[in-house]
Amino acid sequence: MPVEEFVAGWISGALGLVLGHPFDTVKLQGFFKGMSFPIASIAVVNSVLFGVYSNTLLVLTATSHHERRFQPPSYTQVFIAGCTSGFLQAYFLAPFDLIKVRLQNQTEPRAQWRSTPPRYRGPVHCAASIMQEEGPRGLFRGAWALVLRDTPTLGIYFVTYEWLCRQSTLDGQNPSSTTVLVAGGFAGITSWVTATPLDVIKSRMQMDGLKQREYQGLLDCLVSSARREGLGVFFRGLTINSARAFPVNAVTFLSYEYLLHSWG
Repeated sequence: MPVEEFVAGWISGALGLVLGHPFDTVKLQGFFKGMSFPIASIAVVNSVLFGVYSNTLLVLTATSHHERRFQPPSYTQVFIAGCTSGFLQAYFLAPFDLIKVRLQNQTEPRAQWRSTPPRYRGPVHCAASIMQEEGPRGLFRGAWALVLRDTPTLGIYFVTYEWLCRQSTLDGQNPSSTTVLVAGGFAGITSWVTATPLDVIKSRMQMDGLKQREYQGLLDCLVSSARREGLGVFFRGLTINSARAFPVNAVTFLSYEYLLHSWG
């Protein structure tokens, strides 16, 4: 199994996260507040995403990353590879994402002199607290919503990127840096338009149980949220997510393609 795709995914994920952090810090309301989270965790998830995607295409087409410009896979193959990578990376992402959401949504004031300290002191303390209070399964709260969000979304993500690259590139040639930036950016926006409704549900289920259980499951969370707040709730945060998605995914794809090309 080629490992360079995993390494390139790791590095490109870290670069994208660094670029996206300023946008994270201005997300508003509830589960869209921003926070800093260790680069290594997101880099691992991105490594799984790109590594599994490329190796799934290798199985489906028997072509390497460099050969695919001369023998491009079908969009169906790209979609299947994207869905496969999305399904697998969701399980790697679930504990990290839960911790991030819990830390983002702390309602207690920051620890100051003579003030009540926050519930969680950091990612490690948050993970330990969840394990103690909810058991190992607690770290995967909301995981099914995450799988349902990422599986089709990342299929669409890679199809969008491939389609835009092919529209602007002659057969057998590598896309230009500008093409990669634009295609990666719009792929990111498209994925967030698709993902946002289930991202809202996922985040609410991850917060459920912090004080008391409110939802009986994913469907109950969806119906209850719509009944109380209307359908608009499922697109809360879409604007800032889209604004973040373009530069982050543009840089992620550009660095990923550059690394694989430079490694030959």
